[in-house]
Amino acid sequence: MKRRRERRKVFHGKIHTKKSTLHVHLSKGLKAKAGAKARSALVNKGDTVKVMRGDEKGKSAKVSRVSVLKGKVYLEGVTRRNRRGVESLIAFEPSNLMLMEMKETPFRKGNLKGA
Repeated sequence: MKRRRERRKVFHGKIHTKKSTLHVHLSKGLKAKAGAKARSALVNKGDTVKVMRGDEKGKSAKVSRVSVLKGKVYLEGVTRRNRRGVESLIAFEPSNLMLMEMKETPFRKGNLKGA
């Protein structure tokens, strides 16, 4: 597809199609548990992720919120102060994160065998 159409799908798409952009790379340990084909998984609240790019690179934190509409992931304890001194969570792109630990759910047990 053309780049313009791909970008349009991300910004103007329906919620159920935007959800597919929230996949995060798996760590080596989770890849081994998941099997040969799984490279990424949908990020959920309560998962532990590691920041791979940006100013907060190397930090590990739990996911506090996932915004499907914006396509962003918010982490606990990773904040920024604004001019008034109010701390707010930093929004991360899912492509800049790596999944270290997964919260167990019945859906994930079916998709990722034993992860």
